This record gives sequence, C-alpha cells and structure tokens, in this order.
Amino acid sequence: MATINRRIFLAAGAGLTVLRASPNDTINVGVIGPGGRGAVVMGIFQGYANTRVTAVCDVYEPNLEAAKAAVEKASGHAPRAFHRYQELLADRDVDAVLIATPEHWHHRMVLDALAAGKDVYVEKPLCHTPEEGVELVKAEQASKQVIQVGMQRRSYELYLNAREVVRAGHLGKVRMVRSWWLNNYLNDTTKALEGKLDWEAWQGPAPRRPFDASRFRNWRYYSDYAGGIVADQGAHVFDGIHMLMNAGAPELVNATAGKIHRPGVDMPESVTACAHYAEDFLAVFSINYAAMHYRSENDQLNQFDGEGARLDIGRTKFKVYDLGKEDDPVLQGQSERGFGYATDLHVANFLECVRTRKPTTAPISLGFQSSLVVQLVNLSLKHGRAVRWNEAEKRVEI
Repeated sequence: MATINRRIFLAAGAGLTVLRASPNDTINVGVIGPGGRGAVVMGIFQGYANTRVTAVCDVYEPNLEAAKAAVEKASGHAPRAFHRYQELLADRDVDAVLIATPEHWHHRMVLDALAAGKDVYVEKPLCHTPEEGVELVKAEQASKQVIQVGMQRRSYELYLNAREVVRAGHLGKVRMVRSWWLNNYLNDTTKALEGKLDWEAWQGPAPRRPFDASRFRNWRYYSDYAGGIVADQGAHVFDGIHMLMNAGAPELVNATAGKIHRPGVDMPESVTACAHYAEDFLAVFSINYAAMHYRSENDQLNQFDGEGARLDIGRTKFKVYDLGKEDDPVLQGQSERGFGYATDLHVANFLECVRTRKPTTAPISLGFQSSLVVQLVNLSLKHGRAVRWNEAEKRVEI
C-alpha cells in the first residue's frame, strides 16, 4: 500500500485567478431563475471583479423584482428584466447565463443557450431523464461553449485533498462506499404566493396541472418537475463518490423506499439505493428526510471502506482511520471557510474558464453521470426491480 505524509490538511482555498482579469475583460451574465438558490449563486457571481449581472429573467414577479433590486444595490446599475428566457438569450450583450430554474426546464434552456452562443452555468441535477442527458452530452461535444454544472464538490478544496488521499493508495482497495443524508421536511409549511406568477410559462415542458402553490414552492418533491429529495441531494453525493473513486456511470442500480408521509407530493422522503460500478465497487446511499434535524455540518457523511483504511468525508471535514486504529484518525482535513465556499470556488472556476476557454471542473459529461444515477434510482423504485445502464448504447435496460 502506498503511504502518504500524515499531516493535517488545512484548506487554504484554491487561488481565485479570475480576480486577475483586466478591466476590459468584463463578463456580462444573464440569470434565468434568480429565486432561492439562483439568488444565492447570482450574488456570488456579482462578488467577482469584472463580472456584471446585466440581465435577469423570472416568471414569478416577486423574484424578478427582488433580483433587479439586488443587482442594482450591488452594482449601481439596474439589469434588463425579462419574463421570457428566450428574450434574455437574444440579448447580444449577455456573454454567459446562470440557469437556476426548476429541474424540468434545464434541458431545454441549456440547449437554447448553447444555440444562442452563450456560456452556461447550470444548477444540478443537470436534467430530468436519461434521454435528456444523452442529448445534452452530444450538444456539449458539438459546442465550443464553456459549460459548468453546479456540482461544487468538483472545485472544493476539501474534496480535492481527499481525492489525493484515495489516489495515493492509502485506503487500499475500496469495494464499498456508504453514504447518508438526514433531515426533516414533513412539517414544513407552504408559503402563499406574494405576487403574480405566470403558471403556464412556469410549467413549460411539464404536464399541465391546475395551479398549486405547493407545486411551485416545493417542486423538488413532484415527479413532474424533479426526481424528489433523493435526486436533489443524491446527485451531489454520487458526484462526490465518482470524483474520489474516479468512476464513470453505474452499470446497475437497485433501490427501495418507504411510504410517502408528506401530503400531496408523489416522491418519497426515505430511500436507500445501491449502485454497482465497473470499477468494482458498490455505492450505497440512504436519504431520510423524516429524521431529526441536524446542523448542516453533521447532516451528511460518506465513508470509503478500504482494505487498509477508511476515509470519512462530510461537508467540512474528512478523517482517515487506519486498520486497527478505528478510534483515532491518522489524517485529517478541514475547510477553513466552510462548505458554502465551495460554490464560490466553483463559480470562480467557471469564470476563469470563460476567459481561458479551458474545460471546467464539472462539464456536462460529468454532470450527466451524477444525474443518471439518481434517475436510475427512481426508475428502480417505479418498476420495483434493478435497472441497468447500457453505456455502449446510452440507454436504460429495465
């Protein structure tokens, strides 16, 4: 087994080279879906030198007005505002777009943004179905645009350092990764709308349903728009596993779920999934959003079970335990700036790549792998059996 220097990794943060850009190298960004997560990431974009948010688009009026106010407060200039994303994409002053809409819109918007010649930062999960993912991978291959999927662990120094531990061989052969995520959303209340919403435009490519505030506010828990909490959080978890294990798409996925306890939604809150990989390991992921609430630094953990050592990694720390020394870590790593900073690093990587035209840390090809796993999880739940992914033919076999 290869050895590794047993020092404490102190995550000082990756160099944000984007800050070196010259004043005439400004990137104009358009934001599609600046509510919730979109507002957070938009704020990060605005924090970097020579980056301006010049356009915003939302079909929910309060989100649009809040985004306009936030941009003007940060920059002193009001952005152009649109209700139709196609109009934002037609704006020739926009160089890159942030797409932070519900999942069911990602596929169409990314394709349209690439066709319009825009660089793209799109939130995860990348897409809603395996077929959409295959089409997006082909579009990326045919495009000259820079694309980043919001899998921020790919830019996070904590995960980059942990990947080096695995690569060095300190764990020995890893044949299983065990992961869990715990929280509780059963008693969450749905806020009433505070302004005008274009419900027809919001539904877009999804099946037509009567207006329901819960579908708008909690779209992640409805199969019309997303893959449930197992997809929302599982895409991140499986991407981190793929990253550290240097793995591709799974060969087979099997899953089981508990009953649905949140009224009205059609996706379960408690799921366990097992993915089999050609790299000769299993990844087992359990999510339970009917558990107690944890502090964010304790709500998620991944354990890489090697023959010689085990690596535990969560949001802000990792620890390595050697054979016969399960109580005292022999190697530790910690992010000094916390998990939220991973998104800052990820945005910085995207902006640098927009300027250099180099590949990002999370292109569509990798974003699809993490989306595919959770899509296979949901197909396994739907059909009540294991499902296979035919990598050669890029199709699901049930």
